[in-house]
Amino acid sequence: MSLTFETLQDLVATGRIDTVVACIVDMQGHLMGKRFHAEAFLEIAHGETHCCNYLLATDLEMATPDGYDATSWERGYGDYIMKPDLSTLRPLPWADGSAMVLCDVIDHHSHAPVPHAPREILKRQVARAQAMGFDPVMATELEFFLFQGTHDAIARGGFELTPISNYNEDYHIFQTSKEEHVMRPIRNHLRAMGVPVEGSKGEAEAGQEELNIKYADALSTADHHTLAKHAVKEIAHQHGVAASFLPKWHKDRVGSASHVHQSLWQDGANAFHDADRPLAKSRLMDHYMAGLIAYAGDYTCFMAPYINSYKRFAKGSFAPTQTVWSVDNRTAAFRLCGDGTRGVRVECRIPGADMNPYLAQAAMLAAGLKGIEDELPLPDPHDGDAYADDAKRHIPRTLRDARDALLGSQMLRDAMGDTVIDHYARAAEWEIEEFDKIVTDYEIARGFERA
Repeated sequence: MSLTFETLQDLVATGRIDTVVACIVDMQGHLMGKRFHAEAFLEIAHGETHCCNYLLATDLEMATPDGYDATSWERGYGDYIMKPDLSTLRPLPWADGSAMVLCDVIDHHSHAPVPHAPREILKRQVARAQAMGFDPVMATELEFFLFQGTHDAIARGGFELTPISNYNEDYHIFQTSKEEHVMRPIRNHLRAMGVPVEGSKGEAEAGQEELNIKYADALSTADHHTLAKHAVKEIAHQHGVAASFLPKWHKDRVGSASHVHQSLWQDGANAFHDADRPLAKSRLMDHYMAGLIAYAGDYTCFMAPYINSYKRFAKGSFAPTQTVWSVDNRTAAFRLCGDGTRGVRVECRIPGADMNPYLAQAAMLAAGLKGIEDELPLPDPHDGDAYADDAKRHIPRTLRDARDALLGSQMLRDAMGDTVIDHYARAAEWEIEEFDKIVTDYEIARGFERA
């Protein structure tokens, strides 16, 4: 459930809530912020608090790379304002006496929204859609692995990974029954905090889970996704296991995705639906999907942001390789779902579980809206195994290719602004620079004696 400010006041007064966790969303989609004594939050922090502006210019290791215009050592790493969005106030059922609120990021001096903050990037694309008369509706699916032992124990053991189960558990009720001590509290706690979880299932590998959350407006969907991902890690840790959203943890195992379902609504109805047209999809949907396909390479960096992300795109793995669309076909990058019904929509199967949902949804919206504006024609659907057809346009094969496409995307520069695109291209470039320094176990094992 969500909390009103007045309800929070009552809960604090009766001692049921004593801690409020105030969070921003960083570039990687993590929750960063502070824990307040609840009385202090009610007194001062509900209006605003502050954080260091380096939080939107770090990497997964919390390093402070150079090359960002927004902030740097030369500029002294000043403050941003964290402005609580009180509509996101909610309890944290798995943390005693705690509530959480998401914050928007405001420039300390200009008091304007920080343009490269993930929540702001999505808000701007939603506003663009609404100015065209549409409300974006989205849903994400979270796939992840559960491993024996906590993250800390696994790290101390040199990352020897043992999944929580030992065989493919896709839709498998008996195997997933063994994991209910972890998955049941995940479902129940998320539902209790107002994240509309529908269910969970085993996925197509040993120890792999999928969590499904009901569709919502685009911003709420990104919020739900981020809260769920955080909750999965915390709750798994409480039960002595580790949850990982790494897209590809082993070369012989399938990867973890985060498919994004999307449609545009108008006057309370699905504008992608037209009962009088083939598959019940409207011309508007044709143009939107055409934009998704035409610019897929441009925005892949927002769906697959790390070196490891690209290891997932492999034939026969249920991860796509070709930017084609098809009707209810899981080998294509874009799957038409719900054909012939009012629920007709497009599922993008490119994003991995490591995506930042605000950035990925914003980029897809930008591409789809551009397709509508330019009335792009939709190519014919792909029929059959999309892995077998290498003549189509391949998803960028590496982060370097995706970074180059992002830098060169005039569509995204027009939609998001040069500063945003250059900021996230630098993030990708830093990942490449850091990886290029590393001597991998593969290189040593392959060449130690034989080279």
